[in-house]
Amino acid sequence: MTTRRTVSDTELDVLKVLWDRPEGTVREILEALQPRKSWAYTTVQTLLARLEAKGFVESERGGTAHVFRAAVSREQLLQERLSDLSERLCEGSASPLVLALVEGVRFTPEEVEQFRRLLDQLDSPAK
Repeated sequence: MTTRRTVSDTELDVLKVLWDRPEGTVREILEALQPRKSWAYTTVQTLLARLEAKGFVESERGGTAHVFRAAVSREQLLQERLSDLSERLCEGSASPLVLALVEGVRFTPEEVEQFRRLLDQLDSPAK
């Protein structure tokens, strides 16, 4: 049985900053979160420590401060969360989940074309 990794909403706020930049110190991440969040330096430091303990963030000593970077991409976390949701709600079947996601949503022509290419790839025999 695998251990389900979870990310709180506040941890996700920090992780989103790291997805938008290659790396950052606690102070740089705090600055990127402001003015949306009025957190203390120690709050961001604690959230980064939790994310690192869970394997979502990596750090190394960069001069006088630790430098943090995301260890998991947005796409990896999304895939993990959607797989978990599919298992819990749809007995492992992805179709109901995909249909629920796209139903009633307006997509750009570029997105529709991307979907078509993906469906064509899934439909073609493996070479």
